[in-house]
Amino acid sequence: MTCDEAEVLLHALIDGELDAGHARDVETHIAGCQHCAAALSDFREMSKAVADADLRYKAPPELRRRIEAALPQPQAQVVPMPSRRAVLRGFAMGSAVSALAATGLVAIVLRNDDMERIQSEVVSAHLRSLQAGHLIDVISTDQHTVKPWFNGKLDVSPPVIDLTAQGFTLIGGRLDYVDARAIGAVVYRRRQHVINLFVAQTASTERRSAKIETVQGFNIRHWSNRGLNYWAVSDLAKDELAEFGDKFEAAMGSNTG
Repeated sequence: MTCDEAEVLLHALIDGELDAGHARDVETHIAGCQHCAAALSDFREMSKAVADADLRYKAPPELRRRIEAALPQPQAQVVPMPSRRAVLRGFAMGSAVSALAATGLVAIVLRNDDMERIQSEVVSAHLRSLQAGHLIDVISTDQHTVKPWFNGKLDVSPPVIDLTAQGFTLIGGRLDYVDARAIGAVVYRRRQHVINLFVAQTASTERRSAKIETVQGFNIRHWSNRGLNYWAVSDLAKDELAEFGDKFEAAMGSNTG
């Protein structure tokens, strides 16, 4: 185990959230590494200081009563009966929507809504992974260890590229769930920032150029190529996440070329 791999798991070790195998690996590494042993000691001191500080604050019941009193009270609304003209207008609008559906415009709206939902699920999966003990199922900086681990667990194993020399350290991978199906997540780190690269199979082999959006405070770089959808999610700045994606795609092109 390297220092990069151990550092990711130190907090989980302190909180007792590692399984026996990972805990043993981290403790073995710490026994022979002064740097990681010192980091573990610092983390334990910080945890103890926070626990001893009694920083919890419980709001008084009076505050709840004041907030509830300030909220607007629901009022019954009288719904007027629709006029004959309004009913006819509704039928006309329904016909217009049917016409739009025939041209495919409604389908585009539905696809956009679906993409927004999936992006929201991807961010939720990223947040879950940041909880102690949830980030990595297979810990390794070796792409030849991480990629075979996915074999047999998914219909298509995600490509795993070692970008350590380019400044993005491969630290492992795991199985996750997005859009009610299992997908692969390849995990990288840039300084103290985690990058989750989610990979899922798609029916289309058409290449879709990368697009970066911000969802719930996290940046997502999404692209598609050769039957796979990619979502790189991180709190990295957009330019650094774009750099990660560009280098990953360049490496993929070199490997397949």
